Amino acid sequence: MNNKYLSNYIMRSICALVTIMVFRAHPAFSQEPVVNEGVNVRLNQIGFYPGGLKKGVILNSKSNVFYIQTPDKKKVYNGKLKKSMKPGLNGRFTAIADFSAFNHPGNYQLYVPGSGYSYPFQIKRSVHRNVAAASIKAYYFMRASVSLKEKYAGKWSRAEGHPDTSVFIHPSAAGDKRAAGMSISSPRGWYDAGDYNKYIVNSGISTSTLLSLYEDFPAYMKTVKLNIPESGNKVPDVLDEVLWNLRWMLTMQDPGDGGVYHKLTNAAFDKMEMPEKGTEPRYVVQKGTAATLDFAAVMAQASRIFSKFPGELPGLADSCLLQANKAWQWAIKNPDVVYDQDAMNKVFEPQITTGGYGDRNFSDEFIWAASELFVSTQKPEYLKAVNLLPDTTMPIPAWSQVRLLGYYTLIKNSNLLGANSPKELPELKNRLLALADNLISGAAETAYQTVMTKSARHFGWGSNSEAANEGVALIQAYQLSKNRKYLDFALANLDYILGRNGSGYSYVTGYGSKTPMHPHHRPSVADGIVDPIPGLLVGGPNPGMQDKIKVPSVVPDEAYIDDDRAYAANEIAINWNAPFAYLVNAMEALQDKLNAAK
Repeated sequence: MNNKYLSNYIMRSICALVTIMVFRAHPAFSQEPVVNEGVNVRLNQIGFYPGGLKKGVILNSKSNVFYIQTPDKKKVYNGKLKKSMKPGLNGRFTAIADFSAFNHPGNYQLYVPGSGYSYPFQIKRSVHRNVAAASIKAYYFMRASVSLKEKYAGKWSRAEGHPDTSVFIHPSAAGDKRAAGMSISSPRGWYDAGDYNKYIVNSGISTSTLLSLYEDFPAYMKTVKLNIPESGNKVPDVLDEVLWNLRWMLTMQDPGDGGVYHKLTNAAFDKMEMPEKGTEPRYVVQKGTAATLDFAAVMAQASRIFSKFPGELPGLADSCLLQANKAWQWAIKNPDVVYDQDAMNKVFEPQITTGGYGDRNFSDEFIWAASELFVSTQKPEYLKAVNLLPDTTMPIPAWSQVRLLGYYTLIKNSNLLGANSPKELPELKNRLLALADNLISGAAETAYQTVMTKSARHFGWGSNSEAANEGVALIQAYQLSKNRKYLDFALANLDYILGRNGSGYSYVTGYGSKTPMHPHHRPSVADGIVDPIPGLLVGGPNPGMQDKIKVPSVVPDEAYIDDDRAYAANEIAINWNAPFAYLVNAMEALQDKLNAAK
């Protein structure tokens, strides 16, 4: 870490400390000292819906009672603590404060004698609305090929980076009509993560998840205003943001044969500097089956969503479906083209050392693309081309495992399929509910009362996206069954992300009392601004320490460090923000279901 970044790191830490000191000096909190605020009492640092479950987790409990207090220390509710049925991953039991019965709107803290206070929280309707909007607005801050104006970006305004209007065909990507070294234009898109490259595979699941958020909750998503340059037109802001990436994806298809380039990238990662300083040559590299099928799936899904805006986006839906079919045809002819970066680098120059996103099994990509094309076209031949149920597993989605995305699409659109409904559909529905039942089984017995904390296996690279994607799966099960138990545990995983967890952090930058100040994210490191860009979900606990940065604890759910060098635990990524955006916005859309009596 050079002197500039070290100075920035120190300033951010001082700012966080001063904020806490100022908060504690506020008259509302000056009557008695605050004891261990947020250390031993963990909960959602944003707050709770009046009718939703409300739980706090107490470490090292020295009492059997808890209190809900107002800022002036007036006790308005009390209850008995209950010991967790099972110990946490650290081997220790916790105490659970369940105050779900308390539903009066206001500002509060949870207090446990001898253990201290929680961070402040609110009880109110639409309690997550701001962080929900920020989770999508974060993508605006990740835009490539455009300057971010102060009107929209505030103090995080910046110059344009990576215009990508002159991108070279890498020798691995050369074709009949596009020779190596030829220049093409491929602007827009989102920076993928802490780096400045753009990857079709990771863009695919990210873009689709945001499209699904609109597709599943259109009425609510039309109310979400993001203050982006396109705000105020007749297209919902979430779709306007999606379009910034979708239009880039369309440029990544070879018009000659329909195949899709794996990524647009530098040869090596940029330095930890602002995007406008990144002037190294950019390349599109090898076409691959995974990228092409992910592209086909996203474009097929986009076609049916944007077909609802023919006046605002003339021709876009038709173009998306046309390009989706071209990609599908390429994949049928090239069903096993693996993107193997190491092998590629032995043959072609320059060597490419940025993120690989390599995959060797494409059965899930074929299922996803076939499902989206089938629903959008009603043509059975797409599903006939794949084995829709290759095995009994229902793996939680990730960039390398997208099968469940196809299943979600078939299930939620089943009422539109009629006679074309696939024979496997009843079994798909049963399996989705079985997956949800397996997720929640035993979750209430854990030390943090969440699906996420059931097992150490959940904690690897990008563990917070696992928590978010579990929440998405539970919401899909709720939408299918209308059984509130699934919604309650989806909400519990949101509570986990926002503070009810082993590290005591709210893992979303800018939202909560204890949030990441030093994410592994180039603009947040290099911009000289103390606060990182808001609304970004960091990767979360990961005892693997692949970056060689030592975490404070190797207990899986405690293995987190707020250090901008720690890309294994503290990087951000578009495919992590997307399921979080879905989860938190879906909760806002469904909050009336939480307020209804059981």
